[in-house]
Amino acid sequence: MLETTDTSIQTQEQLEELSSALESGSFVRVRRMLNALPAATIAHFLESSPHSAREALWQLVEKDNEGEVLNYLNEDIQADILGKLSPEEVASMTEGLETDDLADIIQQLPEQVIYQVLLAMDEQDRNRLEAVLSYPEDTAGGLLNTDTITVRRSHTLDVVLRYLRRHNEIPLMTDSILVVSRNDNLVGILPLRTLLVSDPNATVDEVMITDYNAIPVDMSEQEVAQVFERLDLVSAPVIDENGKLLGRITIDDVVDVIRDDAEHSLLGMHGLDEEDDTFAPVFKTSKRRAIWLGIHLLTAFLASIVISQFSETIDQIVALAVLMGIVASMGGVAGNQTLTLVIRGMALGQIGKTNANWLVKRELAVTAVNGVFWALIAGSISAWWFSDIKLGLIFGSAMIINLIIAALTGALLPLFLRALKIDPALAGGVGLVALTDVVGFLSFLGLAAWMY
Repeated sequence: MLETTDTSIQTQEQLEELSSALESGSFVRVRRMLNALPAATIAHFLESSPHSAREALWQLVEKDNEGEVLNYLNEDIQADILGKLSPEEVASMTEGLETDDLADIIQQLPEQVIYQVLLAMDEQDRNRLEAVLSYPEDTAGGLLNTDTITVRRSHTLDVVLRYLRRHNEIPLMTDSILVVSRNDNLVGILPLRTLLVSDPNATVDEVMITDYNAIPVDMSEQEVAQVFERLDLVSAPVIDENGKLLGRITIDDVVDVIRDDAEHSLLGMHGLDEEDDTFAPVFKTSKRRAIWLGIHLLTAFLASIVISQFSETIDQIVALAVLMGIVASMGGVAGNQTLTLVIRGMALGQIGKTNANWLVKRELAVTAVNGVFWALIAGSISAWWFSDIKLGLIFGSAMIINLIIAALTGALLPLFLRALKIDPALAGGVGLVALTDVVGFLSFLGLAAWMY
């Protein structure tokens, strides 16, 4: 932990020194310092720079580093950079990248430009990339890397070792060699830890593992991440429906999936995209947020319409105007707690048809307990504050009603949206806020109008 902290501090110091050099106009010094950093750190610095400074910095990145740096940038910035390049420049820049990383970058381009980039590549790279691009981006096929080492089960371990030594290097994060048949069907895996300590005269068939974890090519990326997390995998082979080996998925890509899912769940509930550029220009950022603000404005008008129906009651009892916001906000808090919990459970694959009903009942029970407890306290305070026991009963009752409706909505809405193929993280929050506001005002003011 200490080593990680020291590295983070050192990186931050390097970035601050680089920022100072950039502000002073020492571009020769900036170029030297910038290209001495790892590609991931350069990308982090570019993402942390305002738009105008970023363009100048990108021009200082050495051509040999551009592909690696581009790979670490978020999709929004990748698209900006790629949009200014010709297909030949894109092909040259990305040469040498792993197939899965190259596919992620190329997919930021229009379809016609992708075709031109493929034509500009050599045949081997083109065939590998086309194989990955043929699968949906959010499946195992979109994550797979075709750069693998395969052997036959009849080979001896000595032959395998000599075969490996013929390579200058082996693919990154290779923890196992894949064993295939003559038809390229996966029949087993040979862990390197087994290869290095076994008798060289033994055959692959004698020591390979046949009880392996192969990933179906059409498995969703979220399910892939769950398999890696549950089994502590570093890499896993990917096969088609006939058991033919297509490639492998490595932990670095799975980490990206987990991070993107976490950011999506956090930012999506507020109408933001996990790939949004933090330092994007004003107009571009404003345009993206305008739609979400407009949706919230419509729901606010809906709540206001409900309030307007009880204007005469509010005019007669001013205390209602003071207290009604509390009822709505308490429902929003309770509902968001349940909504966040359910979306998290869905992302982790923990919620399905067998346990969804139990979870909904549990959330209702929890909310009922909390609702009664806080309704007694809030009702007592309001009754004492305004010297009106009836008002305290109305306030407490409305709070219980809104909390229960909020919990029910928070539990069922994500399941309903998922059934409609709508992202719960993106649409769940605004739906919940609208409902808790309307129900909160309607229950509180409706009870007041009836009892007074």
